[in-house]
Amino acid sequence: MNTGIKSNLLLAASCISAIAAVGSAFELSSGQPDLGVGLTAGILVGAVPLTVWLFMSAVGAARAQQKK
Repeated sequence: MNTGIKSNLLLAASCISAIAAVGSAFELSSGQPDLGVGLTAGILVGAVPLTVWLFMSAVGAARAQQKK
């Protein structure tokens, strides 16, 4: 896969994951999440590290592309 496309896709996935994390936090703060507390908390717990990992991977892929 082209590294430029790879870094763009990783960054887009990071944004989507961050949106899911923020949405889950707001749902939990409302007191009655639509998907239930367990599932919403699970999404939040999974989305935060996934966001960080995807973002760091996107930065690494972009740096690797610049070195070419």
